[in-house]
Amino acid sequence: MPTTTEAGEKDPAAADGRGGPRRRWRSSVLPRHLSLAVLGLLAVTVVMETTGSFANSQLASMAYLGIAAGGLTVLTGLNGQLSLGHGAFMAVGAYTTALFLDGEPPALPLPVVLAAATLVTLLVGAVVGVAAARLHGPYIAGATLALAVAVPGVVLHFERLGGEQGLGVRMPETPVWVLDAAYFVTGSELDPTKYVAYIGWAALVVTYVLLANLMRGRVGRTWRAVRDDEVAAEIAGIHLGRARVLAFVVSTACAGLAGAVMAMAVRITAPSGFSLTLSLTLLSAVVLGGLGSLTGALIGSALLTFLPHLVTGLGTDAGLTDVRAAELAPAVYGLTMILVILVAPAGITGTLRNLWRRRRGVA
Repeated sequence: MPTTTEAGEKDPAAADGRGGPRRRWRSSVLPRHLSLAVLGLLAVTVVMETTGSFANSQLASMAYLGIAAGGLTVLTGLNGQLSLGHGAFMAVGAYTTALFLDGEPPALPLPVVLAAATLVTLLVGAVVGVAAARLHGPYIAGATLALAVAVPGVVLHFERLGGEQGLGVRMPETPVWVLDAAYFVTGSELDPTKYVAYIGWAALVVTYVLLANLMRGRVGRTWRAVRDDEVAAEIAGIHLGRARVLAFVVSTACAGLAGAVMAMAVRITAPSGFSLTLSLTLLSAVVLGGLGSLTGALIGSALLTFLPHLVTGLGTDAGLTDVRAAELAPAVYGLTMILVILVAPAGITGTLRNLWRRRRGVA
């Protein structure tokens, strides 16, 4: 039976069918996010088990790019701080991972190494975030830009970090129980490339669940308030510096975890891998997908991962040399970004969301 309000009127939510299970599902944030996470892991498992080693390595790349882009979309999309130096924080996580995995066997289990890399980068991000909290607009962008340029150069002066050649990353042996569980579930052997890809996607799913809950909760509302109107937020009792530092710390922790996964996927950490190009690439992924959207960050990471290889393959099939075909990929990616900015300034997910709302409004 339709429910009624205290005044005796019909409840509009119940009248149009939005009450009951659907309404409870929409209001239950954590169960919904956990359900989506399980479905995502199942989908990734199916893809990994039906593709080859090269595709698995691409999925591992997409995972660490997605983790870093997810943290950056929180910082830039929700809190309004423009960072051009996230590649430097990925370098901190990657070098920390390489150092902890050095030795035969590694001194710490792999989950502890990932947690340590995230924690070390978080502490570095807290120091930088406290200093950057006083900066606004182009000034914080300039400060993080300087960090992105300086960190690879600083690494060159430490022999323990491998100098220009970098450090090789020694992957620990896959635990026997993991091999047995993987064979029991999938019916196939778990090779090292697929193992790293699974680790990367497990880390991505956990990161996105945590970020999604932060974004939908009180912390996310605080970040949006600071982004939209600092004066109004301060009048409402929000500590602007504390909110900025928290967003910066969360974002850099994601970058550290992404750097740890990247170190295991690439098997080497060298200064050339964490240049300014990496930071700009992450920012372009966030802009392409849509600022403030984790789905957009994942879509942008997928474009970064698969589009260059696809374009290179098409160029080779068209008769171009391997070098010319490889040079074609950045041009196509740049044109794609220009097209998205002109046609869909809200990003891919933002534009699709706006079209859906207009359609529902018209209907």
